[in-house]
Amino acid sequence: MATEIAASPPPPDTGDPGPAAPRTTQRLLNRIWRNYVFVKLRKAFVVVFVVANVTFFLGRAMPGDPIDVMAGRLTQGGMSMNEARAIAIHSLAYDPDAPLFRQWWEFISGLFTLDLGGTINRPGFSVTDAIGAYLPWTLFSIGVGTLVAIALGLALGMIMAYRRNQVLDHVLSVLASVLGAIPNYLIAMVLVVGGGMYLGWFNPIELRGTLSPGVQPEFTLRFVGDAFFHAALPIGTYVLAIIGTWMLVMKASTTEVLGEDYVTVARARGLRDGRIATAYVGRNAVLPLVAQIAISFGTLVGGAIFVEQVLVYKGVGGLLLDAVNYRDYPLLQGLLIIITSCVVIANLVADLLYSRLDPRIRK
Repeated sequence: MATEIAASPPPPDTGDPGPAAPRTTQRLLNRIWRNYVFVKLRKAFVVVFVVANVTFFLGRAMPGDPIDVMAGRLTQGGMSMNEARAIAIHSLAYDPDAPLFRQWWEFISGLFTLDLGGTINRPGFSVTDAIGAYLPWTLFSIGVGTLVAIALGLALGMIMAYRRNQVLDHVLSVLASVLGAIPNYLIAMVLVVGGGMYLGWFNPIELRGTLSPGVQPEFTLRFVGDAFFHAALPIGTYVLAIIGTWMLVMKASTTEVLGEDYVTVARARGLRDGRIATAYVGRNAVLPLVAQIAISFGTLVGGAIFVEQVLVYKGVGGLLLDAVNYRDYPLLQGLLIIITSCVVIANLVADLLYSRLDPRIRK
């Protein structure tokens, strides 16, 4: 007769697996916290947050508030101060009696939700819309100027390295040193005064602004040509402002690569000079400089304010000056945060590129 064998119950679990899962989670969180990319992102966020708070309090530390500034301008036309203040209070989106802490909390809470608030001098017009109307022109002129300067600087730097200690090298080195020492706004002044007024190469009045009257932003040759026409002076200024630095940096990098063993081996194999210059020297000389492109772009965004004022180019420079003059606190805060973020992001991209090119940096 078949006997049924009952399955024996499983032995009681006497182990203690409880702490294993928390320890695994803790190790994972520690790895994320110490991750190189996360550390850089964390530092970038802290920098932007600190700058945002400093901007908030420094803006309000300036003498006068938006109502005082507008009332002062109205009184210049013969209006009494009481009438001027009443008109200013009615016209501006600003409450002079609002507690400072409440203003700060609204600013910080809006910052975390990517809401920069509304402008004071243009009620109903948001800070994001105001910046969005001017920032693209600044980024356009800086982007084109940076690309042209880097391309020319790298090419001239290689020529200087191949012709080192010759007349061409000395001339280009002096020129690069002089250009690198001149502030960009002085270069803009020289272009306007020298090229426009004395030499008569162009009419500075016609180049003002971003577009000619009647030209609308659209994907047409007329719009693109007119945009480049009005951005010619800013682009030229940015090219002259940074090309010298790239020439000297590329010369030093190329000179170092020319002394490497693999270049000597390539010459011994009988490869042509053009092949060696492009496949061996140029590629390896440019590689360490790739990350500096981001830094160069971020630096120009901060310096564009003065260039655009000199050249009357309608980018964020004029918008920032208006925000300071009229004490438009939200607009001033938004512009400075955007400019700071561009510089911080540029440095972050440079750090991440360096870490990819040289993994030893991550350790």
